[in-house]
Amino acid sequence: MSETDPRLRKMFEAVAQAVIAHADELTELDSAIGDGDHGHNMTRGMQAVLGELDALVAKPWNEALKAAGMQLVMKVGGASGPLYGTLVMTLGKSLDTPPTRDGLTAALHAAIEAVMARGKASAGQKTMLDVLVPVSEAVSAGRSPAEVAEVARKACAATKEMLATKGRASFLGERSVGHIDPGARSSQIMIEAIAEQLGDAK
Repeated sequence: MSETDPRLRKMFEAVAQAVIAHADELTELDSAIGDGDHGHNMTRGMQAVLGELDALVAKPWNEALKAAGMQLVMKVGGASGPLYGTLVMTLGKSLDTPPTRDGLTAALHAAIEAVMARGKASAGQKTMLDVLVPVSEAVSAGRSPAEVAEVARKACAATKEMLATKGRASFLGERSVGHIDPGARSSQIMIEAIAEQLGDAK
């Protein structure tokens, strides 16, 4: 089976393996302010993507992303499955093939808008959006992959001092302060993996 674009396999593998490698950390973060299942759930989703990898990479970028997003919806479960699935599927629906910088910028913006609508959330509520929104702004500004990764790292770290007003962590009130949001951390892990792949491609 021939691949449409060999970069696609590397991208999927890098993201999935990075998330799986940090499963214990994600579980620990989620145990503090959530259900304690984020690492396990995200690992299940990423393993499903890896299990379908040959079929995925035979597709164009947009179709591959839509199919991968569907895997995340079906396999991740919890609150994260629909949100990450929506993010990836909307990226696929909106992305040009092969991807261009302008196309990626527009697709990322559309995907984040879809996540906001699905989760009825916005930046500043201690969620994955607190990483995704500044990352989208950095991509729109033409920042390099390394710079985008740094934006993601700083944005993730900043969630530690935020008060959660959305999701299960919001039930803790002030006790949610002092903990990094697990969704922000998993988003940062994936963005860093993508940035590394984009940086290596130059």
